[in-house]
Amino acid sequence: MDKVTVGIPRGIPYYYDGEFWKFFFQKCNIEVLNSPSTTQEIVDRGISLAPDEMCLSMKIYLGHLDYLEGKCDYLFVPRIDRFDDANQTCTNFLSFYDLAKTYFKTPILNYNIDCHNDLLDGALEIGSLLSIPRVSILKAYDEALEKAKEIKRVKNKKQLELLKEKQKKVLIVSHAYNIHDALIGSDLLKMLKENGIIVLYSDYFLSEDTNPLASKLSKKLYWKYSRDSIGAIPLCEDVNGIIFLSTFPCGLDSLVHELVIRKIKKPYLNLVIDNLSSFTGLETRVESFVDLLEQS
Repeated sequence: MDKVTVGIPRGIPYYYDGEFWKFFFQKCNIEVLNSPSTTQEIVDRGISLAPDEMCLSMKIYLGHLDYLEGKCDYLFVPRIDRFDDANQTCTNFLSFYDLAKTYFKTPILNYNIDCHNDLLDGALEIGSLLSIPRVSILKAYDEALEKAKEIKRVKNKKQLELLKEKQKKVLIVSHAYNIHDALIGSDLLKMLKENGIIVLYSDYFLSEDTNPLASKLSKKLYWKYSRDSIGAIPLCEDVNGIIFLSTFPCGLDSLVHELVIRKIKKPYLNLVIDNLSSFTGLETRVESFVDLLEQS
């Protein structure tokens, strides 16, 4: 009997728990098909499906789902509400499942994250839907969680080591799905590194360290992933500059980044990506920012 194939879109939730789910499915003898790195074709697929007011990151997510349509037995789509009252998510995260159900015919594997359901509940729910014995689910969960945590620990350790370097350093404050997307963040990171800048990523620090530190910049901010990212700023006092990266028209980022910019005293650059067809303007702004850092 052929293995069941689960398609995981390389979009928003992939950059938070993607490693865990990849290991989990492999341990459960489930075939995983990841969509490729974002291309202009994938962006165009998402744009053709999404309403105009949807942020570019969501359009890209839809494009990755569309790429996987018909190529797998299931589309893997979570629904993420909140982790607790002080750590909520963008309302778009609640719509992942409904959007996928509306647009695509491939059956959907879905789990919910909220105040009453965590990653373990999600694994048990998914495993049950795939008829995997409970003992196997729990074993796969423990092993996948440890592997995913180890990857995060290694990234965090490397970041802390880079903070000690004497070279010019820049902290990228953004959501993981923007920083590491092949089209949204790749050109920015390449430009900085070509200019000899050490790049630090807000999402590579451990959220248990950064999330509480967000209170130094805003005591009332209650969006988890925004807290995780801006909490990296107090942790990185030795960086020479900060770049805020977001996609248009993200309501959360437009509010949070503006709030933080008013409170920091380091050189900063606020980049909003809304057109992936031309990076000429981005290149000019990054070059000017690098020149500013060299003079400081």
